Amino acid sequence: MLRGIYGSAAAMLAQQQRQEMLTNNLANANTPGFKADQASLRSFPNMLIQAVNTSNMKTGSDIVGSLATGAYLQERTPNFLQGDLQQTDNNTDLALLQGTVPVNEEGRQGALFFTVQNSDGEVRYSRNGNLAVNGQGFLVNSQGFYILNTDGQPLQVGNEEFRVDREGFVLTENGEPLGQIQVALAEDPMLLVKEGDGLLRLTEEGELPTAIGNGQVAYQIQQGFVERSNVDSAQTMTEMMSAYRNFEANQKVLQAYDRSLEKAVNEVGRIG
Repeated sequence: MLRGIYGSAAAMLAQQQRQEMLTNNLANANTPGFKADQASLRSFPNMLIQAVNTSNMKTGSDIVGSLATGAYLQERTPNFLQGDLQQTDNNTDLALLQGTVPVNEEGRQGALFFTVQNSDGEVRYSRNGNLAVNGQGFLVNSQGFYILNTDGQPLQVGNEEFRVDREGFVLTENGEPLGQIQVALAEDPMLLVKEGDGLLRLTEEGELPTAIGNGQVAYQIQQGFVERSNVDSAQTMTEMMSAYRNFEANQKVLQAYDRSLEKAVNEVGRIG
């Protein structure tokens, strides 16, 4: 009976974690460049039940069967599929339109990212192209972090009157070059983890290689557009209802076990 309680509680915890993930996805449905998380639910290993003291039994076997021991949320992985583009007509808004990207040995398609320098001087990656120009004339993201050029330096544009071509070259109104926006290639996007504020960091040492000059990669940068979140709001709402119902069902099972245990303790052993 206690195993049943533990199994129901584990399932409730897994559904609660899944609900929190889905809630976060829905809350970021309008965040530019946001990548929805996906949950991987797994079951704990089954236990093989074997009867004891069966020497006098005529069944010929002491194997009772297997017992499930509950489920858990194994991992949360981002979905790096391209989001829809939204036209804003703002010069500082840039959308990274992913075209041809190589597929790695494990069958995962690579992904492209803007390269960002955070407040600690560390390199991070982002798909959020909702940018701005700070007081020193540098191109920054919504947190004020620098957008890097191909030299690994903050990109200085002076003011908002600049142009960006499809390859990421930044030009003044007069056509003078200011640099090229660095685009990084993650051959295995699963090596990136979310850090908050739309940023991702590499779990390994070093930095992602550049996509510029890679013959296997094709992309475009669209000025005056932003990439929308790839969250499917309708599907997310459906999954949230499913998670809630699964949580509720396991809660009822847990309550039934609790009532049975209470009866066993308070009534079965009572002497009349």
